[in-house]
Amino acid sequence: MAFTSTHRNARISPLKVRQVVNLIRNKPAAEAVTTLELSKLRAALFVKTTLLAAIANADQGEANVRRLKVSDARVDSGPTIKRFQPKDRGRAHAIKKRTSHITVGVSEA
Repeated sequence: MAFTSTHRNARISPLKVRQVVNLIRNKPAAEAVTTLELSKLRAALFVKTTLLAAIANADQGEANVRRLKVSDARVDSGPTIKRFQPKDRGRAHAIKKRTSHITVGVSEA
């Protein structure tokens, strides 16, 4: 049985988060947490909190925490916040602030 956790509208680009998610996919949960703690990337913080929440959900569901494995890890793009930067001669350039939906699932191996 899979236990999941989702962090919606994380204020970071999906491309940046996918780099980190690819590091932990199909790894044991304890090894994935260690990998995220040692990572220097900012996205690792978002993924780590989501992974720890999924592990806590599995613990509440009475699964064996020592045998958990990251079964599902994906990042979808969320809504884009649009801002405008004024430029010369009355023009404006669009700035797109991207958000992410991070989903991490764990299951017993």
